[in-house]
Amino acid sequence: MNLFSNNALTRSTIWIVCAKELRELVRDTRTLLMTLVLAPIMTPIFIIGIGALVQSRTQSQNEKPLEVPIVGAQYAPNLVGFLASQGIVGKKVDGDLDTAIRDQDEDLYLRIDADFAKDWQAGKPAQVQIVSDTTRQDTRIPVQRVETVLGAYAQQVGALRLLARGISPGVAMPLAIADKDLSTPEAKRGMALSFLPYLLLLSAFLGGAHLVIDATAGERERQSLEPLLATPASRSGVVTGKIFAASLLGLCGLLLTLVALSVGAMLVPSIGKQMQVGGQAIATMLLILVPVLLFGTSLLTWLAAGAKTVKQAQSYMSLLILVPMLPTLILMVNPVKTQLWQFAVPFLAQNQMLLRIIRGEAVAPVEWTVYFACSLLLALALWWLASRRYHDEQLAVSS
Repeated sequence: MNLFSNNALTRSTIWIVCAKELRELVRDTRTLLMTLVLAPIMTPIFIIGIGALVQSRTQSQNEKPLEVPIVGAQYAPNLVGFLASQGIVGKKVDGDLDTAIRDQDEDLYLRIDADFAKDWQAGKPAQVQIVSDTTRQDTRIPVQRVETVLGAYAQQVGALRLLARGISPGVAMPLAIADKDLSTPEAKRGMALSFLPYLLLLSAFLGGAHLVIDATAGERERQSLEPLLATPASRSGVVTGKIFAASLLGLCGLLLTLVALSVGAMLVPSIGKQMQVGGQAIATMLLILVPVLLFGTSLLTWLAAGAKTVKQAQSYMSLLILVPMLPTLILMVNPVKTQLWQFAVPFLAQNQMLLRIIRGEAVAPVEWTVYFACSLLLALALWWLASRRYHDEQLAVSS
């Protein structure tokens, strides 16, 4: 009977503390708007805006005429004419072109060798040099466009030379290399949205941060924590109520973010075709992100409860923001095949699963099992650490 009463008291404490924290949050209109309105709206706007900008820039660079400085154009008038017919027009630029590229005044330029005509007539390879700065991402499309046109010109002229000698152009092509791409349209769309998992992970991991910091370090700074700890309520019930309130807030914000992302994709059809954010995808992504929300809230509760001021607790944010980024950075520098053990690693597991959903691929039942078992175990361990911290009698002391 005593055990039953204690359990009932603990459950009552959780709901009372949860309601108290949510009620205080509602009174703080600015924080509430920041958490439930601004962040869920800004994330889809950022994602869709970046996608639209990249698509617009790519189409613009591929379709509009490309003006390229050509040094030595007089040595290869036919080549210059062919380039112009493909939308690559030569232009004159005063000054040093190498300096212009370093100063980012020009993307690239062509240098035609002075012996171009001599080598051409002798049947030797005539040199055309593409000069660019390969470290600049914005020059990638123009350089590829010029390389493609020059390659087509070389192939066309080579075939004509062989025909003039009565030789089939196929003789010079002993191999017919063909590509067969097995990737699905959803997977190709997923490549363009590889940054999306990080933004969703960050939203889930720190979704309840505002409430957690105010309910832990904020109460300690305002010296309102001591009266709460002096009540008969169990310390575990108090910390669980705070974590539960923050988790509810983060869940609402995360759901609004995913819904806003889906609505934004429908409003911009060109971007919506690249994103699989229908109702089923949203539900699956939400299911994946719930454990992140739980152990993120528990971790921040444990950290912020040891801080004496809100400012001190907020200092952890700069470090925590980087944590969800680690799997993305690791996969960029060291791509690895998906293996079962990865679904037991925090953030790496969520990153892999979210990418699969975006790519339209299925997640195996055993992978779901490993993921939930490890994620919920981590959340439980962090909840226990936070609960133990609330048993520290020094916690009520703010200075």
